[in-house]
Amino acid sequence: MPGSRFLELVAARRSVRRYKPDPVEREKLDLCLEAARLAPSACNAQPCRFVIIDEPELKERFCETAFGGLYSATRFAAAAPAIVAVVSDKGNLTAWLGNQVQNTNFRLIDVGIAAEHFVLAAADQGLGTCWIGWFNQRAAAKALGLPGGRKIQVLIAVGYPETVPAPRPRKTREEFCSYNKS
Repeated sequence: MPGSRFLELVAARRSVRRYKPDPVEREKLDLCLEAARLAPSACNAQPCRFVIIDEPELKERFCETAFGGLYSATRFAAAAPAIVAVVSDKGNLTAWLGNQVQNTNFRLIDVGIAAEHFVLAAADQGLGTCWIGWFNQRAAAKALGLPGGRKIQVLIAVGYPETVPAPRPRKTREEFCSYNKS
């Protein structure tokens, strides 16, 4: 749709897998965190926490743990100047009851919304990101010293893109949606 800055931003966002070594300014990360903090959540449970790992030695140790062995296919993320661990907690009772009645894990939906707010804010500032779901969750949680009841749901690599991938094919609007019928 012509003239929509938001749609231009969404269309320009890519999953970046090659990063410049330049560190990401804390001010930019803070803006991304604020966007994530403002994300809506079921029953306002706000069931997630963002842990930024940008200290080089700590990030290197964390990445060795998270992307080792079976998980080496996502080792490219270690080259990003920052890794964000998106951590969920149990949430509140009202949200949990809604999960049970609807048979839907609203906590994961809430984490996804907050993480997407983060990556869109990053793209708006010229940063590249990549969602990482393939990592050693147990070892990564141990490396961060997460308490029981919390789980790293996703990692996000963040940095300045070395290269920006070309757009990938998307379904047409007709394949993607319809009005008033399935």
